Amino acid sequence: MTAHRIRLAIILAVCFFFGIAGSAEELPARLSDATFWRMVTEFSEPGGRFPSDNFVSNELRLQRVLSTLTDGRKSTGAYIGVGPEQNFTYIVALQPKIAFIVDIRRQNMIEHLMYKALFELSADRAEFLSRLFSRQKPEGIAEDMTVDALFEAFRSAEPDAMLFDENLAAIKSRLTEHGFELTEDDEMSLGYVLTAFFLGGQNLGYPGPNQALQPPVFRALPTYEELMIDSDEHGVQRSFLATEEHFAILKRFEQDNLIVPLVGNFAGPATLRSVGNYLIEHDTRVSAFYLSNVEQYLFMSPDDWKNFYNNVAALPLDSKSAFVRPLINTGGGGYAAAPLFRPGFQWDTLLFSMEELLAAFSTGRIQTYYDVIQLRN
Repeated sequence: MTAHRIRLAIILAVCFFFGIAGSAEELPARLSDATFWRMVTEFSEPGGRFPSDNFVSNELRLQRVLSTLTDGRKSTGAYIGVGPEQNFTYIVALQPKIAFIVDIRRQNMIEHLMYKALFELSADRAEFLSRLFSRQKPEGIAEDMTVDALFEAFRSAEPDAMLFDENLAAIKSRLTEHGFELTEDDEMSLGYVLTAFFLGGQNLGYPGPNQALQPPVFRALPTYEELMIDSDEHGVQRSFLATEEHFAILKRFEQDNLIVPLVGNFAGPATLRSVGNYLIEHDTRVSAFYLSNVEQYLFMSPDDWKNFYNNVAALPLDSKSAFVRPLINTGGGGYAAAPLFRPGFQWDTLLFSMEELLAAFSTGRIQTYYDVIQLRN
């Protein structure tokens, strides 16, 4: 090959490389309402069944991994999660470029739309809690008040039926202003979710409003307040309501339409694949994927867990991409795959390499959820 042809080949190779590398669109700093709603509707799958409502997380100690999680991952990629409000604390800590919440329950998507409207409508933490719980905002609330003091101030506030009606109407109005189209069933689900917070208040827990009626000594699962006042591994409170700054960060995410709630089965054919395609098109890797214990249910089927890991393999990853899994600490360094709600049980939140999981899966080393747990970092 002549020198001229060599130079031409190099030029063509460089052009081809930069043509491919430059083909990805830049991830927008804000999604339009139309784009947001198109993603919610087109990326989602039909809703599925789950044995409980799951208004509130049942996992304490979610913050104990935040320092490690944010190391080398903050503001670098996308976040994927499942479930209700626990995702907000991770989003505030990571400040990803975009976040997707994927849950098989359509009600979870509706709950996140409720949260979106409430964050947009509320000027600060106190107004947010007033609207969420439908209780009048107490006097004497200060901007620099600790989250413990903030919840203490609401402790004597009574549920207000008139305020509930006003809040429900305001939420519907805000979603309508965005152009989001809710079905009649969606509106019923929205009222159902807000009613749970109205009845349970800051004592609402995973089992629903009835938990708020139980004496604390009989509660096996955390309340909304306990989740918000929890702290990280260094004793620093880092929930999304810990400070006004944290609240403002999350409010901005919601205003920019960057928390996209989707209805989807982790083992399904469309939702995670659609998320992966979108991230690939925008040259964005997954920083963190909060799983809760969804895999535990997937391993009840001979194929679902395999389909899920194949979906994960289609996501854009790098060496820092991490699964976040809360597990029950059984003592002696052991962890349980299923919740063991007994006196003294303790959650631990652990990080797992997504690439290592896929490598183990591809070589047949994953056959049970116990095999997955053994891969912890």
